[in-house]
Amino acid sequence: MAARKIAKEGIVLLKNNNKILPVNIGSLNRILVVGENAVKMMSRDGGSSEAKSKYEVVPLEGIRKYVAGRIEVDYQPGYSSTASKSVNDSLHTEAVKAAKGADIVLYIGGMNKNLHMDCEGVDRESYNLPYEQDALIADLSVVNPSLVAVMVCGNAYAMPWHKKVPAIVQAWYGGTEAGNAIADVLFGEVNPSGKLPFSFPVKIEDNAAHAFNAYPGDGETVEYKEGIFVGYRWFEKEKIKPLFAFGHGLSYTSFDYGKITLDKKTIKSTDNITVTIPITNSGNREGAEVVQLYIMDMESSLPRPLKELKGFKKVNLAPGETVKVNFTIGKEALSFYTPERHEWVVEPGKFQILVGTASDDIRSSATFRVER
Repeated sequence: MAARKIAKEGIVLLKNNNKILPVNIGSLNRILVVGENAVKMMSRDGGSSEAKSKYEVVPLEGIRKYVAGRIEVDYQPGYSSTASKSVNDSLHTEAVKAAKGADIVLYIGGMNKNLHMDCEGVDRESYNLPYEQDALIADLSVVNPSLVAVMVCGNAYAMPWHKKVPAIVQAWYGGTEAGNAIADVLFGEVNPSGKLPFSFPVKIEDNAAHAFNAYPGDGETVEYKEGIFVGYRWFEKEKIKPLFAFGHGLSYTSFDYGKITLDKKTIKSTDNITVTIPITNSGNREGAEVVQLYIMDMESSLPRPLKELKGFKKVNLAPGETVKVNFTIGKEALSFYTPERHEWVVEPGKFQILVGTASDDIRSSATFRVER
């Protein structure tokens, strides 16, 4: 089913200390699921992000279906998006109490389509999670170290608890088959292969728009003062370490990157250059890796990013298998726009090719020159 396949391939494994994932069903008796997002349908509401779906499998349903007849699955909401503070305090207490007796806790939280969250027309009011979730996650981690945080949302958020939680899964809004896709990844039916499409900053002030005090503007006009230095380009220019970098995403296996080879060391501006790098699955299970190619213009006449993504390829490998991944780089990838000339140009000079598994995890590099 396309919906389930897309949801599974988009899930990003952010952290997996001590290989707590995938969950080993054979070693467990009781799973506790905590969080309102475990039972909340996310295809509804949100303005233009709403999907007219005929059905939606929520995470708790997917988890219970996967382990049916083998493991007991209990549920505690932990918080409510519609309840008073006193009710939420009670839900918090009950969830923490229940977590003490569970073999593993699957926390499924994040945001939703309510106003001031992932909703059209109104901005978020805080970079932190709503409904006191940060405190709830921290308290759960104290009483049960086997804690997995599965976050359902469409954007980055603060994680003051990230060092206390051994595994973090970014599940996004998975659509009609979200619950089944999440269960497939958590229990190892699927080896996660998603990568972050943007960096997760540690704090909101690390973003360029906030650093320049350009957001939210005067209410009528917003100036994009960061220019070309958006996202990972800004973090690298300012030497700001993100919480999780652009392109980051772990797997249940491991991949070794070999040495880059180039078919040419010198090209003209109209030529192409072929980049080849061997990738090996060095783990013990099948998996897919997204190989990312970045380019640095080392002698540009104008300020340029330290590196720019210019290509990526996803390869599926059996344990021990090696495949050679090829990229063809040409004028389009080497050009930049010059305001003075009002055109895209390739300047002569030295360029560096960097290939890796994330923008902050480059495994191999090589240089070449462009001649006039």
